[in-house]
Amino acid sequence: MKPIHVLTPAALLLTAACAQTPAEPAPLAEGAWSVDGGASSLSYVSVKSGEIAEANSFSGFSGSVTADGAANVEIDLATIETKVDIRNERMRDIFFEVADFPKATVTAQIDPAAFATLGVGESTVQPLKATVTVKGVEAPIETEVSVTRTGEDGVLVTSIEPVILYADALELTGGLATLQELAGLPSITPAVPVSFSIAFTR
Repeated sequence: MKPIHVLTPAALLLTAACAQTPAEPAPLAEGAWSVDGGASSLSYVSVKSGEIAEANSFSGFSGSVTADGAANVEIDLATIETKVDIRNERMRDIFFEVADFPKATVTAQIDPAAFATLGVGESTVQPLKATVTVKGVEAPIETEVSVTRTGEDGVLVTSIEPVILYADALELTGGLATLQELAGLPSITPAVPVSFSIAFTR
């Protein structure tokens, strides 16, 4: 007679767990997403006197992407860092006027279906049309971004190349002239290249 093997409840559970196929991550198109400010960055390069380039950045971000693809990213203008205290102060108080206009915004409508099959660790390059708003003035931008799924509930959106923003398009030439006069500079270039890396979590 062949021996009869009896499986304990623990063994049955272990056998069932080993036989299960790992669940697939939920598609990116499902659910709403929030900006992970601590994992995001935005920087730009300013040029003064026609030849002196300086790197600047912001560190405060918030925003979301809804399930239907309405994207909104807010930049806290008070978090600007130019590596010079008096310049930080002038940028906050004179150029951006953060007391009245504390945030710049970027809004866009994206197609969730374009990312529906993106797996963890995979990337795709997508065109992006967005609107930038600074001090109540809007300007359109067009660029390409790399979208990487960093985890089941994580996405990183990075600029492929810098986006050029123009002071006149955002009606910022007056503030730029004031900064130039205060700093005693012959010129400040009215166009800046902007690079960004924005992280989202579900």
